[in-house]
Amino acid sequence: MGKSLVAVLLLTGMVLAGGGANISEITPDIKKRIIGKSWHKGCPVGLKDLRYLRLPYLGFDGKRHTGEMIVHKDVSDEVVRIFTTLYERGYPIRRMQLVSDFGGNDWRSIEADNTSAFNCRRATGSKKWSRHSYGKAIDLNPIENPYIARLGRIAHRASETYRKRIRKSDTPASNAVLLRGDATVRLFKSYGWRWGGAWHGVKDYQHFDKR
Repeated sequence: MGKSLVAVLLLTGMVLAGGGANISEITPDIKKRIIGKSWHKGCPVGLKDLRYLRLPYLGFDGKRHTGEMIVHKDVSDEVVRIFTTLYERGYPIRRMQLVSDFGGNDWRSIEADNTSAFNCRRATGSKKWSRHSYGKAIDLNPIENPYIARLGRIAHRASETYRKRIRKSDTPASNAVLLRGDATVRLFKSYGWRWGGAWHGVKDYQHFDKR
C-alpha cells in the first residue's frame, strides 16, 4: 500500500471519528488486546474478517461517550448506522467496551452491564459457536435486558428487577429496557437483525443477531 493511500485512509478515519464513529481493520494494538481473551486460534472467523468500531453513545450520566466494539466486516457499516441512530434518538447505554477488557469472560462483561459484540465462545447451553463468535451478534444493556432460561432462571442478581418487562420510571436504566415493538427493536429489525426477546421458551432480551 502506497504512502499516499495510507494518508487518505488515515484522513478518512479522522473525518469519521469527527462525525462520531470510525471503522478500522484489527490493528496490531487491538490484536494484542484480544488474542487469548476474546479471540484465539480455532475461532470460526479470522481477524482479517473483523472490524474495530468506535461508536458514539449516550451514557446513563446523560453525557456523550465513545465506545468500542468489534464486529464482522459484513455488518460493520450497518452497526455504525444503528448505533449512530440510537445516539441521535437518545437511547441510553451504560458502557461499551471490548469483551477482552473483561478477560473475554462473558459473565464479567454482563455484570458490568457492558454492551458488546464479538466474543469467540460457545452459545449458552450449547456446543455450537455463538453468533458472537462470528461478530454478528450484539448484547445491549444486558443487566436491564436479561437472559431468562426456560425455567425462568436469571443468572445475574441485578437483573431480577427487570424480569417484568415494563418501564417503571423515566430513568436511563428504565429507558434502556427493550420491549417488543419499541423503536430500538424495530431499528435492528429494519437491518435484518433478530431479537432474542421474541424467542419462544428462552428469552434473551439483550441479544440481537444477524444470520
